[in-house]
Amino acid sequence: MQRIGQGFDLHKLVPERKLILGGVEIPFDQGLLGHSDADVLIHAIIDALIGAAALGDIGRLFPDTDKEYKDISSRELLKIVNTKINDDCLYRINNIDSTIILEQPKLSPYIEQMRQNLADDLGLDLDQISIKAKTSEKIGIVGRGEAAIAEAVVLLIR
Repeated sequence: MQRIGQGFDLHKLVPERKLILGGVEIPFDQGLLGHSDADVLIHAIIDALIGAAALGDIGRLFPDTDKEYKDISSRELLKIVNTKINDDCLYRINNIDSTIILEQPKLSPYIEQMRQNLADDLGLDLDQISIKAKTSEKIGIVGRGEAAIAEAVVLLIR
């Protein structure tokens, strides 16, 4: 059996926060605002995974009202979800395809480390993980430098 999941996340860019994407801290004068580390890429992947397994959404599993998750690394949340998918639902990840939409900074120097982090955390090979970086061509909240968006699609197999 195969299951497909789609994930989306958006976080506001603000000063005095670290910019963390795919578990990589990227030097920049702004970071993403959120209850956890606000890693928009990992959040979209988590939503795609739990959507494919029909487990709800990231807010249901990790509510922003729970102090346990305050400032937690999204990589830790991803590991929890992966265990749930593997052990409770008996699925394995076949592949992940994801896109980060951010006007700046340029992400190409960090994509391979992001892929490696995800592969390490999920027990996957690099060729099972795709991460693309796009801008919004200066249009909308992303184009004005106010936010970052990520989207992800995953295929689970039993």
